[in-house]
Amino acid sequence: MSMDTPATQALQRTRAPGSRSTGRISGVLTDIVLWIAAGLGALCIVLVVLAMTANVTLIMFRTGSMSPTIPAGSVAIVQLIPASEISVGDVVTVDRPGTLPITHRVTSVEAGSTPKERLVTLRGDANAQDDPSPHTVTSVRIVRFAIPGLAPAIAAMGNPVVLGGVTVAAAALVLWAFWPRGRRRTGVGDGEQP
Repeated sequence: MSMDTPATQALQRTRAPGSRSTGRISGVLTDIVLWIAAGLGALCIVLVVLAMTANVTLIMFRTGSMSPTIPAGSVAIVQLIPASEISVGDVVTVDRPGTLPITHRVTSVEAGSTPKERLVTLRGDANAQDDPSPHTVTSVRIVRFAIPGLAPAIAAMGNPVVLGGVTVAAAALVLWAFWPRGRRRTGVGDGEQP
C-alpha cells in the first residue's frame, strides 16, 4: 500500500492531462496511418481481382501523342474487348508484332476478313494525321480511364531499392501498430482519486 502526499497527488494530476492528450493524438495518428495502409491494400486486392476476372491491366504513357487527353507520364486502366465492340472515338491499345503496343484514338473501323476481325485506323490526339497504316485486330485493350503523373511512381516500384524500402516501411508500420504498449492507468487503485 502506497501513501501519496498531497504534493505527489497534485503532480500526478498535472501530468495526467498532458499524457492523456499525447496518447490521444498518437492513437488518432496510428488509426489514420493504419486506415490509409488498409485502403491501399484493399485497392491492390481489387486490382488483382479485376485483372484476373475482367481482363483489366495498367499501361503507362511515355510519350505525349495522346496529349492533352492523356499526357505523358499517365497510367491508364485498360480492359481487353473483342474487336467487334470497337467504336470510332474509342482510345485503344493495339499490340504490334515486333514492336511496342500503340495507344491512340480510333478514327475509323472497317470489317475484316472474318466476323471477329476489324481493320482500325488510329490517330494520337496530339498528331495532325492518322497513323501510317491501319491495324488488323481481333481484340484490343480499351482505355477506361487515365491518371496523370502516376507512371514515374509505378516505374520506380520496379527498382529493387525502392521495393525493398517500401517492404521495410510496411513491416515497420505493422510492428509499430501492434507493438505491446504499457498498461494504461485508470486512476483507481493507483493512489489517485477516482
